[in-house]
Amino acid sequence: MCSIINLDIDGCIHKLPLVCGTFDKAIDISKLRENTRFITFDPGLKNTAFTKSSISFINGENGELLYRGYPIDELVKKCSFIETSYLILNGELPNKKQLKFFSKKITKYIVLNKEIYGILNRFPESYHPMGILSSFTNILFAFINDDTSSEKEEDLYFHLLAKIPMLAALIYRKKKGLPFFKDYPTLKYNNYTYNLLKMFFSVPDRPYSINSLIIDSLDKLLTLHIDHEQNCSTTTVRLLASVRSNLFSSITAGINALWGKLHGGANQAVIEMLEIILKDGGNVKKWINKAKNKKDPFRLMGFGHRIYKNFDPRSKIAKCLAEYLILKLNISDPILELAKELEKHALKDSYFFDKKIYPNIDFYSGIIYQAIGIPKDMFTVMFVLGRLPGWIAHWKEIKNNIDPIGRPRQIYIGSKKRYIS
Repeated sequence: MCSIINLDIDGCIHKLPLVCGTFDKAIDISKLRENTRFITFDPGLKNTAFTKSSISFINGENGELLYRGYPIDELVKKCSFIETSYLILNGELPNKKQLKFFSKKITKYIVLNKEIYGILNRFPESYHPMGILSSFTNILFAFINDDTSSEKEEDLYFHLLAKIPMLAALIYRKKKGLPFFKDYPTLKYNNYTYNLLKMFFSVPDRPYSINSLIIDSLDKLLTLHIDHEQNCSTTTVRLLASVRSNLFSSITAGINALWGKLHGGANQAVIEMLEIILKDGGNVKKWINKAKNKKDPFRLMGFGHRIYKNFDPRSKIAKCLAEYLILKLNISDPILELAKELEKHALKDSYFFDKKIYPNIDFYSGIIYQAIGIPKDMFTVMFVLGRLPGWIAHWKEIKNNIDPIGRPRQIYIGSKKRYIS
């Protein structure tokens, strides 16, 4: 604590300590109710820090995102998804020996219990992939080890990093009517994203090959998604960690939070919005005017961000990835063309410019997944694969720091005390 601030309530001065972070200062109100009988009111917790973390930092005014102090654009240029995951989980970038061990450990834990396949076959065809993934994440805990106390905590991290991508691939294959693996595909210990794409798209008895540009684009997109301070799903994971829920149930809760269309589901909502506009004739100006009309319920999905008052640095990178991928793969898709048209008109419109409403990462990530061949109901599953290392790091941080149980207050607005007559 670095200083104090005086709070005057009805002429009585209360001294509140200041908590100093690396970049921010916060007023410590943990004793406010005890000393004054007042609490603070902060809808959506937009101005309330409920924890300390050293994992990532957002400077919304300048459009900056740091992972463990490193700018996101530098990491995307110089490090792979697995190197960045190591950084997020361990605090420092790996040397060659550490990276090799980390990568081999993930590959080692990829094998799923055979009962998983039978359970997967019993899920209804119409069930959303995120619902299936969250269910299986919880179920996984039962299959890893009957005596979980014998598992090292670090091994549980590797189980998740290995098995969640395998589950995602199996869910995709079930949806597409592709056969499950009779034998596990030959994987490269040092190329996580290649392995992921191979598990998704490989066909039995045919050699697998994939454009290196697709591997690189997906790897970078996963890196962009690893962590983002206290978003809804990450906070959900930390809240469960605070009550000592196990890692798997905490991650399951994070997956369900991410599923929301105003959070991780926004990338799917973007493509669905573009499909509606295209079906309506593709008149971009009409739909931009609808978005500007406060009386119209329509909103442009994939535009604006709660934290950034400048361009989201992740969206700048994702935009370049999307444009380069579409150009080099010579993709002609009316949805992708419409997305570029919508972006162009919105960025020129003073309504969006003055309010600093720019396309966010959800707008571009859906376009990249579409270009790769990932179906839209799997977009949020891909988001999970990127965010997983960050969630594990936050769960680990809460467990090691022994934070108090998360317990927000409320302003009660119901009936006064009354009695049954």
